[in-house]
Amino acid sequence: MSFWENIRIALRSVKSNFLRSFLTLIIIAVGISCLVGILTAIDTILFTMSSNFNRLGANSFTIYPSSENVRSRRQGRQVKQGEPIVFEQAMEFKDRYSFAGAKTSVRIYCSSSGICKYQNEKTNPTVRIIGIDENYFDVAAYEFEEGRNFNANEVLSGSHKIVIGSDIVETLFKGNPSFALGKIMSVGNTKYKVVGTLKAKGSTGSSGQDRRVFLPLTKAKALYGGPNKNYTVNIAVTNATLVDEAISSATGIMRNVRSLRAAQDNDFTIRSSGSILATLDDITGEIQIGAIVIALMTLVGAAIGLMNIMLVTVTERTREIGVRKALGATSNNVLIQFLTEAVVICQLGGILGILLGMLVGLAVAAWVNGVFIIPWAWIVLAISVCLVVGILSGLYPALKAARLDPIESLRYE
Repeated sequence: MSFWENIRIALRSVKSNFLRSFLTLIIIAVGISCLVGILTAIDTILFTMSSNFNRLGANSFTIYPSSENVRSRRQGRQVKQGEPIVFEQAMEFKDRYSFAGAKTSVRIYCSSSGICKYQNEKTNPTVRIIGIDENYFDVAAYEFEEGRNFNANEVLSGSHKIVIGSDIVETLFKGNPSFALGKIMSVGNTKYKVVGTLKAKGSTGSSGQDRRVFLPLTKAKALYGGPNKNYTVNIAVTNATLVDEAISSATGIMRNVRSLRAAQDNDFTIRSSGSILATLDDITGEIQIGAIVIALMTLVGAAIGLMNIMLVTVTERTREIGVRKALGATSNNVLIQFLTEAVVICQLGGILGILLGMLVGLAVAAWVNGVFIIPWAWIVLAISVCLVVGILSGLYPALKAARLDPIESLRYE
């Protein structure tokens, strides 16, 4: 029998035992959808994060206090939590850092629950308020839709000017960035004049980069600062190959600014966008392995169910096997026929699982405002896994069918 004839016989067998075959097919589909869905979702999230970091630039890095979020222990000893980088230190670093082609920006995180108002329109209390200097938008790779950036005088004088993200424009100004320019809006209890609107930059999860308002640094310091308020320093260089050299220079200057002695460890941390992506890649690699293991465990159950179905099928079709052998079919023909049936059931379940998994990936891409990528690598992996599962599950039943004696089979009732 030809390959396509075996396929047609296998499909007829699936149709004649539809419910039994369908249940096994669903189990296989669940395993494959877990495999493809989780891996596709991970790829989508990683690609979106990579795109966001690329917008920020692989040539940028940020200076934070050490153990900014939690105190930690290293090799049995406690690592001292660095004191906040206060305003004076951040500005001194900015003045002293003169690496060729580098731009230095200082920012202060004010609030994540701001409310913006314009006339009768009001945002939800989820607006992020950030105080920045004149270099921030260049370092963070934001682009202006309309208007302009703050100038150095506005930053230092603490003028009542504001730059707003595209979500704020959409909510307060009906999505018209030109109309927003020059308008007086409120952030909390303070009024500001809109001097610039930003192009949409997208978001990852709930961290909306377009749901932000930016104040001049000195104004933000006056309203939201304090003696122990931390200021974050961002640096971008013109060439990504110079990042390590720029970090080395920044380390020396920040040590001087922080008055650290030669024997003291750094009480600040420098993170480059490249190192963050490498860490994310390592983490997602481990998650991918975990997803594959979970999916394979599901497929083991599906393989056992498929083998059971094939053994029952061999028993039910014993007389048919005897007739085929009596008409000239060889043991090899019978082996290939039953093996093909097992593989066909697996591949049908695999196709359904791939479609379900791609829908999961598409939903995740929509959730993170990312770009959905057709997971060709995972599709090939899923098809290969289904092929192996089909062969392993169908091999014993197929061998059992091939070894049946034609005379005994014809007598079977």
